[in-house]
Amino acid sequence: MTRRSFCAATLVTSIVAVFVVAVNPCVADDPLEPNRTAFQIERTVLTKGYDGTKCWVHARAGIIPPGPDQPEPTVVVTTQPLMITGSDVFYALNSTVSRNLGKSWAPLMPQKLFERRRIDDDKEETICDFTPRWHRESGVLLGTGQTVQYKNNKVIKVRERQTAYAVFDPATNQWSKPKHLQMPDDIRFKNSGAGSVQRVDLPDGNILLPVYFKDPKKTQFGVTVCLCKFDGNELTYLKHGNEMTVDVKRGLYEPSVAKFRERFFLTLRNDDHGYVTSSQDGLTYDQPKRWKFDDGTDLGNYNTQQHWVTHSDGLYLVYTRKGADNDHVFRHRAPLFIAQVDPDKLTLIKSTEQIIVPERGARLGNFGIANITSNETWVVVTEWMQTWGPNHVIPVDNKYGADNSIHIAKIKWSVPNQLAD
Repeated sequence: MTRRSFCAATLVTSIVAVFVVAVNPCVADDPLEPNRTAFQIERTVLTKGYDGTKCWVHARAGIIPPGPDQPEPTVVVTTQPLMITGSDVFYALNSTVSRNLGKSWAPLMPQKLFERRRIDDDKEETICDFTPRWHRESGVLLGTGQTVQYKNNKVIKVRERQTAYAVFDPATNQWSKPKHLQMPDDIRFKNSGAGSVQRVDLPDGNILLPVYFKDPKKTQFGVTVCLCKFDGNELTYLKHGNEMTVDVKRGLYEPSVAKFRERFFLTLRNDDHGYVTSSQDGLTYDQPKRWKFDDGTDLGNYNTQQHWVTHSDGLYLVYTRKGADNDHVFRHRAPLFIAQVDPDKLTLIKSTEQIIVPERGARLGNFGIANITSNETWVVVTEWMQTWGPNHVIPVDNKYGADNSIHIAKIKWSVPNQLAD
């Protein structure tokens, strides 16, 4: 199947939203517990369809705020095709737009400037792990991700990796040609990137952008948070904070940062456990510790990313974990859960945990979160149609019904979110 026919097959339902409403109030009864904000979850599907050769992955949303001629925010969702017979074999970013809060969507549009570029005779490079977010100070939608290089359509194991970024043009629905963030000239930053991360934009327009990096002489990845400036066109590194890792397998990677009240929080991926830490200034963080519930039990998250949901009245984490009748799912990467964070103890309040995106046999580990309006926050995720070897490919007619849907779980807040862009 050609790339064009793949896109056509999957876009048949792209403008049809399928609603399944789940009422899930999360309200505090114990006055000693942190404040909890009630919300409902409304689930929709942006697109679905699967041909057994490629699937959409890394779906995430960003917004352009309302304007004089646009009463609702413009929601931009990015995703990219993956060849499912390989490992992380990505193709050019695609983008779609909704101007009515997801009631309908434009067709997914391939981004020609994100097509693979040839580095030399046998190496290619593209951009992956892309996350869009509105940058208020410059008034543009800025997306960040990282580069990945291939030889003979296989990821090069020892390679340079860089943070990539681009800006969205709402007049053409196109992303600009990706640029690279210039890091310090140090060997450990030759392999560094902001893949699948959440960033924080400061009031002065500067950006806290977490990255993970690897010294070629070391086993573990490390993480740090970079302070960058952005003028609407160029993203410039200014400095970075302390560097953190753990002596567990591949260390720490895929960091995401959030600000809640007067503190910054960083959640981190590790092969065996998810980790969390916090900071007063957004750059210097305490020693990371394993994610646990408030009763002291281990969260059960491992080897996949977690992301933040920020509301002015509460901080939440979205994650996957084992122990949920999900042993049939690759690395227990589905369903997606949401629970409220105790920001003082850096634990999850177990009584608040609920499923935000149910599992259908496919993994949901690579996802994005965006504050759409003061009343809605969206969790966007695709069903990634790969599983364990030796075949790795989830068949079209599979036991659990996964079909590469791009799911949108809309968190409908009962109290307006003052942190929305």
